[in-house]
Amino acid sequence: MRHNILITSAGKRVALVKAFKETLITFFPNSKVYTTDMNPNMAPAAYVSDGCISVPRVTSEDYIGILQNICMKYDIGLVVPTIDTELAILSANKAIFEEIETHLCVSEYDFIMLCRDKRNTGAFFEKKGIRVPQPIDKYNPHFPMFAKPYDGSLSSNLHYIRTAEDLTTEILTDPKLIFMEYIDKKEYQEYTIDMYFGRDHNLKMAVPRERIEIRAGEINKGRTVKEFLESYIHRHLPYIEGCEGCICGQFFYNKENNDVIGIEINPRFGGGYPLSYAAGANYPEFLIREYFMGEEISYSTNWTDNMLMLRYDDAIFV
Repeated sequence: MRHNILITSAGKRVALVKAFKETLITFFPNSKVYTTDMNPNMAPAAYVSDGCISVPRVTSEDYIGILQNICMKYDIGLVVPTIDTELAILSANKAIFEEIETHLCVSEYDFIMLCRDKRNTGAFFEKKGIRVPQPIDKYNPHFPMFAKPYDGSLSSNLHYIRTAEDLTTEILTDPKLIFMEYIDKKEYQEYTIDMYFGRDHNLKMAVPRERIEIRAGEINKGRTVKEFLESYIHRHLPYIEGCEGCICGQFFYNKENNDVIGIEINPRFGGGYPLSYAAGANYPEFLIREYFMGEEISYSTNWTDNMLMLRYDDAIFV
């Protein structure tokens, strides 16, 4: 059986690559963690992996065939995608990778498409008993309110609309924007929750991360928090049909009344996952135990509360 791992679209995900390398060699000392990128020479994570292979854009008609060839050439047993745009196409092609004994760490296609459209994500949360921001009719608005794209990512094209003057024609006519109640950050704290779902689609671990400071849409300062949210997620999301591997959900939480509001789900490793890894949520180990060793993972709360992460800029010199 193949025990090498491939992390696609590696880019700047140095900490994630290091986490997989550290974990993999404890089980299979001779195995390697490879990466792909459109421009390996300019990808920092390429230099910490055991080798980085150049690939075209995921939208290229040759992408899947090229990825298959890479998996066969480098004895890849597990592929870990990292960006939203590749999830659907990889999920749609899971079966042909299984034929070459390579598992794609990606959820089922229907669940991925549910996550890609935030309107469907909201309906999913409500079905699970999780409150979502109330929708607002943009033609009969009340203020303040918030607007964001139903398929957006990287915290782009977001609009905090305080008054009627803020509701510009450009915002009003943008077909991708959905309008909703504004969640006051003086009352609610924003959290990302790193969740691991096993091959049986059952929740195995959930680590809430308080987003203390955000830079370019990604957590820059944060801490792990057990308290109420961990048990809340276990109650409301113990099983998700078609969900597999690491996902991260965005939530707002009011500590005064334990009100939780679901915002979105990203069915992949989140940019802030290294904090959860440092706290003991070793999802690479879960993947290795499940997919390489055939073990069953049990639900666990064995991770460190109040672990603080303070990110800083570093550099690779070539």
